[in-house]
Amino acid sequence: MSNHIEKNIRAYDKKAADYNNTFDGKFTERFKTLLVANMVVNDNDSILDVGCGNGTLLSKIAKTRTINGFGIDISPNMIEHAKRLHPEFHFAVSGCEDVPFSDNSMDIITVCAAYHHFLDARVFASEARRVIKQGGSLYIAEIYLPLIIRHIVNVFVPLSKDGDVKFYSSKEIVDTFSITGFELVNTVKEGHIQIVHLRSL
Repeated sequence: MSNHIEKNIRAYDKKAADYNNTFDGKFTERFKTLLVANMVVNDNDSILDVGCGNGTLLSKIAKTRTINGFGIDISPNMIEHAKRLHPEFHFAVSGCEDVPFSDNSMDIITVCAAYHHFLDARVFASEARRVIKQGGSLYIAEIYLPLIIRHIVNVFVPLSKDGDVKFYSSKEIVDTFSITGFELVNTVKEGHIQIVHLRSL
């Protein structure tokens, strides 16, 4: 197991019990709200939230439509709390590089303020294409940093105690997924948040 992953698990296991009241929980609340506002969801869609934490995003989506919710996270404590808080959904402890769901099983995949933790974004892109249905939507809500700031921050990211790996531009995200069979639908930027919406071909 990589050092990044070990740090990530330790950090979020510690935060899991009261995550929504932690700095991270409060910081990512706006990401979730903006993401839900920009999603197109149909009744009975199967939605996989990657890096789902305690399941809050799925519960927000479920307030707008009837969904089949699935979530994965590498933090066992986060998944334990997600199962307790949202027993109507299906959760599993898993990284993003080996998603424990069948081919062509998801209508929508979401990643909310977690993409910068992914150790190998290219492997996740391949897994996302495997799991998502043709024509399905992938939404990535991620921290937006201007070019110069992003380059400076990425120099120090390996020192992060939370297991951060890299911060990306919208173009970098789109380029990674276009290789595996996704096309860009649109991007939204609001303050420090960027949302990239891609569709599987």
